[in-house]
Amino acid sequence: MSFDPNDYNELTVTEASIPGFFIIKLPVHGDNRGWFKENYQKEKMEALGLPAFAVVQNNFSYNVERGVTRGLHAEPWEKYISVANGRVFGAWVDLRKGDSFGQTLSLEINPGTAVFVPRGVANGYQTLDENVTYTYLVNAHWSPDAKYTFVNLFDPELGINWPLSKDQAITSEKDDNHPMLKDVIPMEV
Repeated sequence: MSFDPNDYNELTVTEASIPGFFIIKLPVHGDNRGWFKENYQKEKMEALGLPAFAVVQNNFSYNVERGVTRGLHAEPWEKYISVANGRVFGAWVDLRKGDSFGQTLSLEINPGTAVFVPRGVANGYQTLDENVTYTYLVNAHWSPDAKYTFVNLFDPELGINWPLSKDQAITSEKDDNHPMLKDVIPMEV
């Protein structure tokens, strides 16, 4: 299924089942040349319920092939995730200490959908198209000393229905060796 910009015409911000996680539907204006969107608009989004978010860094991850699968990483900062082009299947696992530990959520991110991920919620994705540019804003600078928490992408206990199986996914050895949920020490946030 491809992205149709005509399906996205109203800005909405909705809290998801994971506490503090928000799904943002973005207006996309398309014509015969392509499309345009306001990817992040602080004032409008905060008025609709998105938490205040002081952006300090903008990161891009370019993925050549369909099936590139990255994650699941929980960082000590918030992230606002979107794509500049293409589509990804996003998956998240709450790794924060508390009642929602281990709760999962998944959905497609395309140019008309973005998400706000709170610190301590592990983020992962799988590209659904070739040549996908995945982008995210963060509210803290990356540091080699940052304390991450990880969980294995393909842990059956998570119940994530990846579009492409582990055998078909393009992963890194590092991500393949993340612990299973039962072995994860919850992140203190």
